[in-house]
Amino acid sequence: MNAASGATLSTAEIIAVGTELLTPFRVDTNSLFLVARLNEQGIVVRRKSVVGDDRCDLGAAVREALTRVDLVVVCGGLGPTEDDLTRETVAEILGRALREDTEIAASLRARFTARGWTMPENNRRQARVPDGAVVLSNSRGTAPGLWLEENDRVILLLPGPPRELEPMFLGLVKTRLRVRATRNRLYSRVLCVGGRGESHVEELAQPVYSRWRNSAPSVETTVLASPGLVELHLSTRTASRAAAESVLEAAATELKEVLGNDVFSTDGQSLPEVVGGLLERKGLYVAIGESCTGGLVAASLIDVPGSSRYVRSGVIAYDNDVKMSVLSVPPELLDSDGAVSESVALAMAEGARRLVSADVGIGVTGVAGPGGGSEMKPVGTVCVGVVGPGDKRQAKTVQLPGDRGTVRRAATRFALDLLRRTLQREGAGHTLPSRS
Repeated sequence: MNAASGATLSTAEIIAVGTELLTPFRVDTNSLFLVARLNEQGIVVRRKSVVGDDRCDLGAAVREALTRVDLVVVCGGLGPTEDDLTRETVAEILGRALREDTEIAASLRARFTARGWTMPENNRRQARVPDGAVVLSNSRGTAPGLWLEENDRVILLLPGPPRELEPMFLGLVKTRLRVRATRNRLYSRVLCVGGRGESHVEELAQPVYSRWRNSAPSVETTVLASPGLVELHLSTRTASRAAAESVLEAAATELKEVLGNDVFSTDGQSLPEVVGGLLERKGLYVAIGESCTGGLVAASLIDVPGSSRYVRSGVIAYDNDVKMSVLSVPPELLDSDGAVSESVALAMAEGARRLVSADVGIGVTGVAGPGGGSEMKPVGTVCVGVVGPGDKRQAKTVQLPGDRGTVRRAATRFALDLLRRTLQREGAGHTLPSRS
């Protein structure tokens, strides 16, 4: 059947096949790739599921999906072994005979011969094609994909390995979907918020975004939270890119008005990218002194390409002796205020800055847990100090929930956000010599 014929495809369901995906040892990553690519075509993914290598379970999942959506994408179960049941199960559901495709069989034999191997007989299973199916060649493996149509529904069978699935989708499936998909496309904008919890962001944002549901085009809003970060995902579906960009820009502007400077990005830029951009535009170098974060602050900045233009140094001063000997934290300060204190965080920031003649210093110290807390400074207490540019000094303490890893990640974002706010209050800064 010609891909251009048939009903419009506007909704989809993804079924990942493989008992290994129901264990702790394998994760379904294909669905993340597929959701993004289908959304680009204006196809809404209504459901994702994982099914083991069981004919009855897989058959039930496919039958149910066909009652809900226009496109069913099944990933995996196309290999040569006895537990690869996808093509057989789908053929049975559709009442179609399976026949060996001589071209596929010949291609499989040639592939094995080219490597000096004899093809096992069970690989012939991969050459079996349901009547009426369009074969999607696999340049990376032995399992071809299949495109089947049934009563204006499409069932797409793709190989499980991502290195095979992704090029097959981009090279062969995407074009077929484009001529069948709705004219509407999905357009998105992401706002990133620091310094507020999810419930606080929702309290301010919900009265704003609730009005957009009935607008034309409507805007959907999803609030996602992770340690030290809240994201507002705005999306709209329309046939006009200009209309989408206009409505999303207006929506982002409204949210920024109520959330203020807590919004650090409206174009999906990460916090390290935003901070790095501020440092570079102002011609400033930063140095970091870290205790509880153990280098995560420096690492997050250095993960951004080009960070050598503004990151000068990072010191992990976990032990108090290192705080004193390397970062010049006064011992009397540690005795009087304790290692987890704003005064020590500022001293660490100043010491890191002076050590390498940087313009700005960051100091981070805290109790990441699970032990080490006290009544006065419980687990999750983190102090951050920022020194510079010039004689500016700012410190803050925060109480972060979660396990050790969560506290460290949230503390990293808290430190970078404090630096961001400090830099945004500064003027144009000064220009440093060329950093070639």
